[in-house]
Amino acid sequence: MNKTTDEGRIVEVYNGSRWEAELIKGLLESSGIMAEVKDGLMSSFAPYISPTVSVMVNEDQYDDAMEIIKTRDSSD
Repeated sequence: MNKTTDEGRIVEVYNGSRWEAELIKGLLESSGIMAEVKDGLMSSFAPYISPTVSVMVNEDQYDDAMEIIKTRDSSD
């Protein structure tokens, strides 16, 4: 899901667990990339299922963000 802001489109660079999303957000922000965590929806029919969340960045920072994430993933 992409939306438009005054700075441009917002795009997803990660989707998964909240704790991993928060780590990635911190990593991106420490590299000068503004990021935000967007909550997933939790079903009222299955509240025990943890929702996934997304990390979102401005489209013009997508390539840089993905390179940082890829570098992090390869160092695990």
